[in-house]
Amino acid sequence: MTQHSRDTPQFYLTAPSPCPYLPGRHERKVFTHLVGDKAGDLNDLLTHGGFRRSQSIAYRPACDQCRACVSVRVIANEFRPSRNFKKVLARNADIVGEQRSAVPTSEQYSVFRAYLDKRHRHGGMADMTVLDYAMMVEDSHVETRIIEYRKRGVDTGITGRGEELIAVALTDVLSDGLSMVYSFFEPSQQSRSLGTFMILDHISRARRLGLPYVYLGYWIEGSKKMDYKGRFLPQQRLAPSGWLRVDASGEMLAEPQD
Repeated sequence: MTQHSRDTPQFYLTAPSPCPYLPGRHERKVFTHLVGDKAGDLNDLLTHGGFRRSQSIAYRPACDQCRACVSVRVIANEFRPSRNFKKVLARNADIVGEQRSAVPTSEQYSVFRAYLDKRHRHGGMADMTVLDYAMMVEDSHVETRIIEYRKRGVDTGITGRGEELIAVALTDVLSDGLSMVYSFFEPSQQSRSLGTFMILDHISRARRLGLPYVYLGYWIEGSKKMDYKGRFLPQQRLAPSGWLRVDASGEMLAEPQD
């Protein structure tokens, strides 16, 4: 292998397969490998261009005659929680989030397994074993963190640690934001709206770190699984002309944003 081939990413195109989000459609993806010393820089660059990371792969949709998947990123400093979001925060006031190195644990897998069995029984991840989960967490050549969300205990104020684990987020730290790679939660705690709570927590974390954005992946209008991402406003959505701002009223501004 030459130095050029090691340093220059090679891109590949998948064969068409049924779309998991929009019935009756097919998806294709373009992807490349994130390896080597420059993996972090490449992940930054590709994320800005609408790619997502899964283990050591960066991918983005490349579907024929369909552009429904739209990359979105929340503008952290300008975000103000709505009344409903404030209710979610209040409902989870007894939760503490702890950032850790990207190391898988059996406790995490137990929550992950319960989440898949309840919410994604027929999805592509349904058969993931504990080893598959470990690979999902550890197979990263970029700056990745695990955030564990636990119920507060009697000693939390002293130790900073909670007790029962009820949610987990796998998150990449980029030069300009946090990218939520995958998150899951204990399905028995569904009434807490933990998926929404983790996004709200990441927005707060990005703001404290001085990072302008939280990358949420793809917003898909009309998809029950993905439409919720459009509620976190203001945000930017990636169009052919660049990132376009959607303000708190839901109105999209035509001028590309930096």
